[in-house]
Amino acid sequence: MATRSRCTSLAVLVVIWCISVLLPGIAHSQQRPGTVAGPYEVRLEKSVLLHMRDGVRLSTDLYFPVGAPEPLPVILIRLPYNKNRYVRLRQPRSDAYFFAGHGYVVAVQDMRGRFESEGEYVVGRANRDDGYDAVEWLAKQPWSNGRVGTYGCSYLGENQLQLAATRHPNHAAAIPQAAGGGYDGTFRTFLFMDGGAFEMASGLSWFATAGRKTFTRPPSTLSDEEYRAALQTMNTAPPLPPVNLQEAFWELPVIDILESRGVSPTDYEDFVRHMPGDPYWKTLNYVDQADRFDIPALHVNSWYDLGTRETMDVFNLFRENAESARGRDNQFVIMSPTTHCASEFVRAPVMVGARDLGDATLEYYRIYLDWFDHWLKGIDNGITDMPKIQYYLMGANEWRSAGTWPLPNTELTPFYLHSAGHATTRLGDGTLSTTAPVDEAPDRYTYDPADPVPSVGGPICCISAQDAPAGSFDQSEVELRNDVLVYTSDALEEGIEVTGSMEAVLYVSSSAKDTDFTVKLIDVYPDGRAFNVQETILRARYREGFDRQVFMEPGEVYQLRIDLHATANYFGPGHRVRIEVSSSNFPRFDRNLNTGGNNYDESSWVVAENTIHHSRDYPSRVMLPIVRR
Repeated sequence: MATRSRCTSLAVLVVIWCISVLLPGIAHSQQRPGTVAGPYEVRLEKSVLLHMRDGVRLSTDLYFPVGAPEPLPVILIRLPYNKNRYVRLRQPRSDAYFFAGHGYVVAVQDMRGRFESEGEYVVGRANRDDGYDAVEWLAKQPWSNGRVGTYGCSYLGENQLQLAATRHPNHAAAIPQAAGGGYDGTFRTFLFMDGGAFEMASGLSWFATAGRKTFTRPPSTLSDEEYRAALQTMNTAPPLPPVNLQEAFWELPVIDILESRGVSPTDYEDFVRHMPGDPYWKTLNYVDQADRFDIPALHVNSWYDLGTRETMDVFNLFRENAESARGRDNQFVIMSPTTHCASEFVRAPVMVGARDLGDATLEYYRIYLDWFDHWLKGIDNGITDMPKIQYYLMGANEWRSAGTWPLPNTELTPFYLHSAGHATTRLGDGTLSTTAPVDEAPDRYTYDPADPVPSVGGPICCISAQDAPAGSFDQSEVELRNDVLVYTSDALEEGIEVTGSMEAVLYVSSSAKDTDFTVKLIDVYPDGRAFNVQETILRARYREGFDRQVFMEPGEVYQLRIDLHATANYFGPGHRVRIEVSSSNFPRFDRNLNTGGNNYDESSWVVAENTIHHSRDYPSRVMLPIVRR
């Protein structure tokens, strides 16, 4: 295990409180504000076995609205997290009971190889075929009107995108939430990968708790009736020995972390060993730019969740690759300011981490019901008249709308890095402006993998706030470290809206063959609090593409184009725009050990001397989408 030298500042992680969600989908356990119970009582038919095309049986709970006139529309929820959680929660906290109470048959299904369902589980791989077969079965039932909608957040949203790519004629509407997209070397998704770095905090936590493959279930030789009867007295959930994540994060080599703790088999090792452009990722069947779609979809995500830019990319992809006007013209987006899968559960004032973002509430469940009522019941309720894009503008703390992405009247504006060579810490001389640099000394810092920059908030999922808080927090303590470069604009005389996808262009050098470069966009309030808005990372070996590894030579200068994802933030008068640059953000991302080796199977490291250049020849900058109104 790596020695924790000079890492006392990491203790800030365990004393910061934030709003977070322990696992994708676990938000169902919270009370949903503003929901109204439906008029129907609900009858539950448990553990109905749906036969897939290869004979594997997937256990599915069916929630029926008692007394509702048949035939009925269906809402399908497919998840890897145990369908029985919807039974335990009951009304009014269970989405299954909620939608069924409003006149829908709700089918909640354990995915292949998960809990009560048979088969071998591999993350993502079977979602297209199994989703298609589930819709096929549901549409043909005598109580079904043939229209099937899909619903759910995170993994539950990702599999909706995969199903949409199959274009089943009875898949009539979708609400994918926190579903980042697909993977073709461009989109980032559930794959827990960003810029070639592994999303350690989110990914390790998810695999340690939700990614295990070992379950207790009846023998496959039993008939359907025998299998269902056996399930009624069986606990299929595997025991989960606790994993001390604060210790696990530091362990090297990274690939051995779960096995060394006795965690039952997962896909974790495959996720950390394959480079981003490896053909392995295509075998998981996530959507890519070659897929075609033809389904109305309401995409929902949050600015402090994973996959912000990717949600907007998928919104555009569903329009551009639509088979008909129905699919092309009925794509909608709602982007809230919250953390993972928390949009529907906030109350005013909305605190995202430690940042007060005002009243970001929205009648989500009214919108969701209207959406399904229109597409599955044929009710003309005006839902398609809502704006194509509804987004919460943080800082201004108000909902805005638009028809296209990027937003109209957006000007991609360079903000250049400046200093006299002493931009280390927020007490240094680093500045940020729209004026290009001329002749300036570069900034240098030392990156030691034994003492990484601690993560303080950010887009993190699937982990407790005590282990790694998500959201927005004051970065002032981190900005006092000598391995963090800080560039700050003058106080703004007029406010600016930054809404859209962003990019950092850095000119860098390193003493190491490979190292990471991180970038944070910060909103500095007039009182000095510095709230993180968005952040990113790039493993330098992937600067020429994620399908190749090109190492650095000492002293050479290289251009890095780094995806800074997307946001919507209003920097008000008196605020300052700030950029932080470093080489680690831990434990959100795994540490680059700087050797040029595989990184995932290494236990030793080298210290890197890294340099950021900003001059006439090397104009390092961030490209911010300024919306002119």
